[in-house]
Amino acid sequence: MTNRKYYPWLLVAMLCVIGCLNYLDRMMLVTMRSSIMEEIPMTEAQFGLLTSVFLWVYGFTSPVAGYIADRFNRSIVIIGSLFVWSLVTWLTSLATSFEYLLAARALMGISEAFYIPAAMALIMDWHSDKTKSTAVGLHVGGVMLGQSLGFIGGWIAETHTWHYAFHIFGFIGVAYAVGLIFVLRDRREEVSVRKDVSTDDEVSKKIDFKRAILSLFRNRSFVMVVVIWGLAGAISWMISGWLPTYYKEQFNLSQTEAGVYSTAYFFPVMLVGVILGGAIADRWSKTNGKARIWLPAIGFLIAVPAVFIASYTTLLWATVGGFLVYALTRPFIDANMMPILGMIASKRYLATGYGFLNLCSCIIGGIGIYVAGALRDEAVNLDIIFQIAALSMILCAFLLFRLKPKAEIG
Repeated sequence: MTNRKYYPWLLVAMLCVIGCLNYLDRMMLVTMRSSIMEEIPMTEAQFGLLTSVFLWVYGFTSPVAGYIADRFNRSIVIIGSLFVWSLVTWLTSLATSFEYLLAARALMGISEAFYIPAAMALIMDWHSDKTKSTAVGLHVGGVMLGQSLGFIGGWIAETHTWHYAFHIFGFIGVAYAVGLIFVLRDRREEVSVRKDVSTDDEVSKKIDFKRAILSLFRNRSFVMVVVIWGLAGAISWMISGWLPTYYKEQFNLSQTEAGVYSTAYFFPVMLVGVILGGAIADRWSKTNGKARIWLPAIGFLIAVPAVFIASYTTLLWATVGGFLVYALTRPFIDANMMPILGMIASKRYLATGYGFLNLCSCIIGGIGIYVAGALRDEAVNLDIIFQIAALSMILCAFLLFRLKPKAEIG
């Protein structure tokens, strides 16, 4: 059927919009800092806590959210997540106190945690080995687009009010969620596989959280993937989080100039990288069963000398070029992580597994941010921090090359 033929790509398109809203809604707060703090008195530490609470709650909710997506209908979980976090976004527009904002961010962390594991697993359900990395890469591209559009919140806050920005995007999300009820759906045979009670001892048992945890963490390959994804998150935070400061201090640039070099050039190249990483992996996998594992490893190894050169040189163009190479090849892992998970873990626990990856990424990413800040307090130069990140990429590549695909459980 024509509908069946094109629906997998329509699904990706619909999820790209949701992924864009997901990151746009969470990033707006940061871009409205001045407007919010002018109206609601709070310390810098309290403002930082608004983001930290979101990250902590989001991370610890992710495994349970993934389990629910494995246990029940993925499309309903996605629509419900979008509806609730958009409603919370709208309610944030009514905030008049720090405590209200803090509670709203915590609720947003809980509701947004249900989206990514379910969305990634649904893409895997609908796409074959020929297209799954490209599909995941496009979806991650939508997420990155939302991240890069976070400035819209600051612009609306300046031209109108910060309340208005939350009001608009909350309404858009709720309306979109209602519309998706009629078009977003699970792949029926995948639902039946998850609910089948007649195949073997493993599948015949009802999916429960304890069994999912045991199945995943008894798998050495899954544990390696958790470490790889956590390190990748820490690397990303250590570089992208401190890059504007590095440009400003190393080359005596203005805050605006440093921002252009670290975001306007950087994130569009990352968008190209994640889509390219998915397309190359799909094509290469036709002749190499380990292509989805090896390509991210190669991407890390290409990025390592680029980061070293960028952090050693005193030439601005060489630094920009080095970090753009990193921005192009580092996202190869983003496009292929869910397909890799499908190669080493039970298909029944894909969303749960990705939930644990999210948890690990949030924890290690937060540690990476803290360690980088602590090193800065001890007068350690940022070039050393970037070189630590580069060495961590070598470890990621080593672990990826040692990763062995295993037959699916169940």
